[in-house]
Amino acid sequence: MTVAQDQRAVRRHVLGCPVDPVTLDQAADLAVRAMHSASRMQHCAVNTAKLVAMRRNPELAADVTSSDLITADGMGVVLAARLTGQRLPGRVTGIDLMQKLMGRCAQDGLRPYLLGARPHVLEKAASRLAAQFRGLRIAGLQHGYFSPGEEAEIVSAINASGADCLFVALPTPAKERFLARHGQALNVPFVMGVGGSFDVIAGHVRRAPRWMQGAGLEWVYRLCQEPRRMWRRYLVTNSIFAVLLCRALAVRAVAASPVSDQ
Repeated sequence: MTVAQDQRAVRRHVLGCPVDPVTLDQAADLAVRAMHSASRMQHCAVNTAKLVAMRRNPELAADVTSSDLITADGMGVVLAARLTGQRLPGRVTGIDLMQKLMGRCAQDGLRPYLLGARPHVLEKAASRLAAQFRGLRIAGLQHGYFSPGEEAEIVSAINASGADCLFVALPTPAKERFLARHGQALNVPFVMGVGGSFDVIAGHVRRAPRWMQGAGLEWVYRLCQEPRRMWRRYLVTNSIFAVLLCRALAVRAVAASPVSDQ
């Protein structure tokens, strides 16, 4: 049984989206195992915004659900799972998994490739990762400001680098679409999207304190940082997510209620 088959066998489904019940350490172990065995594995982290977007975007839904490892990026997804009887051990965010894997790469001599973000952000993030994880050898860098016509050349460069893992720091659904278009051509064992993680690592965006992360309030912290850009997104997304959850709970309550003989 492959890593992907092993994970799919125990998947939970949260508001229609498959999610794997793994811890951060377990997810990292699966990823490293794929790298060492040269087995193809794609990871996707799902938060409330992506779950809502999947309802409106069939391509995104297909890209997410076809991933080999899917983890709950936000506490909203973990809470929804618990309320609907699909318990998860906790959240496994993209940036936490990436950081964990950087340490494992440095330890095992595995080489990551970083794709995405603005050129100066990418270079600063790579420099900070190399300083944080002694012995880390980065296979290559490619900023995220490229045209569709350049993608084939970028894929060739990634393959030529001999990278063991690929981290794609593009927004949703751009990163999912990139991996869907080139998944078969990429000769990299482990691939995952990491959104704006390079900006956080480079120090251009601050992450919420640990207590806010644990309480599921990262979105509040982000809203305070960029209110003009984020208020509409969070208002709409969180409202739709709340409606979806209420509907799921109502269906669950009806299904659980005893049927009268009269």
